[in-house]
Amino acid sequence: MSRLEELIQQYCPDGVEFVRFVDYANVLYGYPFDAAQFTSDNSYIPLIRIRDVLSGKAGTYYTGEYSKDYIIKKGDILVGMDGNFNLGIWDDIDGLLCQRVCKLYTKDETRLLNGFIRHYMKPVFRKIEESTPGGSVKHLSAKAINSIQIPLPPLPVQEEIVRILDNFAELQAELQAELQAELQKRLQQYNYYRDNLLSFEGRTDVEWKKLGELGVFYGGLSGKTKEDFKDGNAKFISYKNVFYNLSLNIDTDERVKIVEGEKQNTIQYGDILFTGSSETPDECGMSSVLTQKTDDKLYLNSFCFGYRLHNPSLFCLDFLKHLFRSSELRKQIGKTASGTTRFNVSKKRFAEVSIPVPPLSVQKQIADILDKFYTLTTDITAGLPAEIEARRKQYEYYRDQLLTFEKKA
Repeated sequence: MSRLEELIQQYCPDGVEFVRFVDYANVLYGYPFDAAQFTSDNSYIPLIRIRDVLSGKAGTYYTGEYSKDYIIKKGDILVGMDGNFNLGIWDDIDGLLCQRVCKLYTKDETRLLNGFIRHYMKPVFRKIEESTPGGSVKHLSAKAINSIQIPLPPLPVQEEIVRILDNFAELQAELQAELQAELQKRLQQYNYYRDNLLSFEGRTDVEWKKLGELGVFYGGLSGKTKEDFKDGNAKFISYKNVFYNLSLNIDTDERVKIVEGEKQNTIQYGDILFTGSSETPDECGMSSVLTQKTDDKLYLNSFCFGYRLHNPSLFCLDFLKHLFRSSELRKQIGKTASGTTRFNVSKKRFAEVSIPVPPLSVQKQIADILDKFYTLTTDITAGLPAEIEARRKQYEYYRDQLLTFEKKA
């Protein structure tokens, strides 16, 4: 019998009590700091925004006055409240908790350990995200947090679980760091070859055309409410689907309600989708191409927009999916966005973006090379990505086993 089994037999043989999370833990919600005081100058105090939750490092700093109530210290548990409800640990110097991020911490370490919160709550927020309806960006509500129920095993049991998972996570992190370092090298190689293969400067067999000449833009869904994303009857392409995939993932479970006769734009084979907004201009206009034919009608979220070529036969679609993520195109696309706390793409400026039109034989040759390279660096069914995914699933399996309790009668 393991040490943990002995402790369970000793302290809670008949199961454990389940309690409301907020009765035993505090939730500190971030503050809407003045965007005019944001800076990239790291001589100021770090500002913790949603994009910083997973990395544990700040990318924005704050120059104004602030209350010490919102200071976050190294080791604090953070949750993003928009998009992905990610749980992360702050790993930088003291910073400020910005709006749409919250901090979780115990009210009493003799009843509930912060370490137990850290391990137990991560999959809880993932499940909430999966079950939360949303059009483009999902929002984690205080109501959802207030409704969370957690097991409350005796302190010795919590301590042993935290010890086991901390040790396991540390070993996993070391192994994954080695794999990630190698993977990063391969990604750098892919980026290098992609940008070189897609540089056509000085070539006489390549024309450059503005997007406004080659096709038309269209918008995503309009007039939808949260209720329309519950028990929908049509496939819905989310913001994340566009942002993270070179080729659109049409094998999606996300749905939206479309009534008969409703006028909405649908995505067609060969269309290029772009994200319309982001927290930084360099993340605006991320692209994804529909490279698969499907009989399903696909509807686009309202925070993205589509682009349809007048003459699709001019291009190899697999060429386009790499082209629009190349450094040269990303540089042009970044200039189409403007804003302060959130940046939005101007379709008028986007229409001025110029792309190369090489011969189809050249496009196909480039696409074949880059597809093979990209698979080696990103496909979770092959190579290093598969190993990294296996390590992650191994940790999650043991974590879920250790954190599953019988409810006390």
